[in-house]
Amino acid sequence: MKPPPPAVHLDRAREVFASELAGLKAVADALNDAFGRAVETVVETLGRHGKVIVVGIGKSGNIGQKIAATLTSTGTPGVVLNAVDALHGDLGVVSDGDAVLALSYSGESEELLNLLPALKRFSVKIIALTGAVKSTLARHSDVVLSVKVPREACPFNLAPTASTTAMLVMGDALAMAVLQARGFKQSDFARYHPAGAIGRVLLLQVQHIMRAGERNSVALETLAVKEALLVMTRAKAGSVSVVNARGRLVGVFTDGDLRRHMAADPGVLARPLAEVMTRQPVCVREDALAAEALKIFNERNIDDLIVVNARREPVGLVDSQDLPKLKIM
Repeated sequence: MKPPPPAVHLDRAREVFASELAGLKAVADALNDAFGRAVETVVETLGRHGKVIVVGIGKSGNIGQKIAATLTSTGTPGVVLNAVDALHGDLGVVSDGDAVLALSYSGESEELLNLLPALKRFSVKIIALTGAVKSTLARHSDVVLSVKVPREACPFNLAPTASTTAMLVMGDALAMAVLQARGFKQSDFARYHPAGAIGRVLLLQVQHIMRAGERNSVALETLAVKEALLVMTRAKAGSVSVVNARGRLVGVFTDGDLRRHMAADPGVLARPLAEVMTRQPVCVREDALAAEALKIFNERNIDDLIVVNARREPVGLVDSQDLPKLKIM
């Protein structure tokens, strides 16, 4: 049998994307006050020092693992409970005051329904994520979040595809709404991500990544350009921070500035920096987070970022070329 041409594969991929996007739109359109009650239930649970128990079967269970991980990483303790193992001892992770996030698209998963009576023996609130709001699971839940989609992306409308995507996004929405309701801050996020790029960006301060000392080129505004170039060369820098007599930052002069002035004024080398520098340069405080410096680089077309202290004295320089080596990009 001759395989279909590549264009057919692309068409099928676009159909899957369209189907899943349609599913997400349907779920978004169906959102109602139940979502707010779900958020309040989780927030109240955390206020009692409880946790969120996430339980699901099959593909729903796989989605549940990711939802639990997202909740946990954003300050909401989430624990995955295997519905089968729960009846053989793992139910010990459940405590009075917890909230249970139960995932089942049909709402009739046998293993999950067998677990419900055992869960009901605890003082817990059950939040169901299901595509059947009149199912057994929904009837025995305190809050029901509908994730019903028009159809699966599967050509036979059988393999969980659009429905699991909808569950995943609903879980993300719940986690982000709880995060906001609890006033979870960027600094809190950093506490839970001490390793990797996220931790480096959120925990490091600018003073930890800047070039300082001899590598920080600084010159008085009265200094001639040719002498300032020597300062830049010794520091192996592409710019020099220009200060006034009190040592306060008043401008910056870069390699690019030199090239532009040379084209119009061959005598620029003899001129003082005050006449050719760029005034009010972009700068950042030394105690700012590295994330702020990264944001400035992303928003402004600059190669170097001057670091100043509380007295606006240039104490360092962040070179954009250093960021990949520091693994914070």
